[in-house]
Amino acid sequence: MLPTAVAAITAVLTLIGLGYYLLALWSARSFHREARRAPPDFQPGVSILKPVKGLDPEMYASFRSHCLQDYQGSYEILFGVSAMDDPAVAAIERLQAEFPQRSIRLVLCPERLGANGKVSNLVQMTPHALHDYILINDSDIQVSPQYLMEIMSCFRPAARRGRPVGLVTALYRGSSHRTIGSRMEALGIATDFIAGVLTARRIEGGIRFGLGATLAVSREALEAIGGLEPLVDYLADDYELGARVSQSGFEVALSREVVETFVPAYSFAQFLAHQIRWSRSTLHSRKLGYTGMVFTYGLPWALFNVIASGGSLSSIALLSLTMVVRVAVALVVGVGVLGDLQVLRDLWLLPLRDLVALAVWVWSFAGDTVAWRGQRFTLKNGKLRRLSAI
Repeated sequence: MLPTAVAAITAVLTLIGLGYYLLALWSARSFHREARRAPPDFQPGVSILKPVKGLDPEMYASFRSHCLQDYQGSYEILFGVSAMDDPAVAAIERLQAEFPQRSIRLVLCPERLGANGKVSNLVQMTPHALHDYILINDSDIQVSPQYLMEIMSCFRPAARRGRPVGLVTALYRGSSHRTIGSRMEALGIATDFIAGVLTARRIEGGIRFGLGATLAVSREALEAIGGLEPLVDYLADDYELGARVSQSGFEVALSREVVETFVPAYSFAQFLAHQIRWSRSTLHSRKLGYTGMVFTYGLPWALFNVIASGGSLSSIALLSLTMVVRVAVALVVGVGVLGDLQVLRDLWLLPLRDLVALAVWVWSFAGDTVAWRGQRFTLKNGKLRRLSAI
């Protein structure tokens, strides 16, 4: 009786997962169709805030890309460091020398205001920003020359819009190293995470959270949520910022611009640790939606259904259909929306990556501890409490 029951349950979960894949395809098509519209011409002054700690080989190229913008409005770049002996300081000084025509400033942020060091730096950087719009992104984000124009155009008031835009965020793709862990991380971003973002946007009639790759916020919206100070103890500060802006009566817009982040050369163990941290962060930020992810793992459930059914013809047919649709999601979202050609190279890793994702989802409910930047924390309602150094 047990194998029969397991076969029936996994078949149902597979069918629901298949439905989710079809919904993801529809959501991606909808976003892609909307993204073809020409952006309005709105180029206000903007302050780019980049908290940095340490220096990776790809970071200078990322810094440079922010100085090469085709943008008619005024913009400045503020880098925040906790100490002047940080290795990033020399790179920032080199950037200032290479681009003397750009307003590039270094801000010392000596105070630790909470568990999240990045947000702590941002709180101390914000008073130095000169413009009415503030754009926050990670230190390793590389952008196109149209980046600022595309992001800021989303703030232009529209006559028929019910709520003013308070925050603009953007999709991203990961540039991986050769390690399996790094490649699986980038593959998950392109074929699973972003598919989930687009699906949530379609189901909820808009996006109600932010993505750390780009968080552009108006001063008006930032003041309405009490600034960045309330976020200093949150791990998922990007999600919290977007959620609070949305709850305060502003619209959160998703730009058509896609940026690129550099995925570290993770070992498989490091990849798992990062996935656990991300999963538990999402669980504590978006509990209902995260729990519902059990219905999004159609391919793993189809594989389990074949095993539970003893390789029956119907289970193999269901697996084949699910595999075809899952690959379609990977290609449409990863290649079509994000322009990530690495997906073609690493498509063979997709079944393994999805199996690992399901295992991580299950394991994320088994505890509330995470490892982050050499320290261990517990999570409670999305907030971090330090336990010890690793």
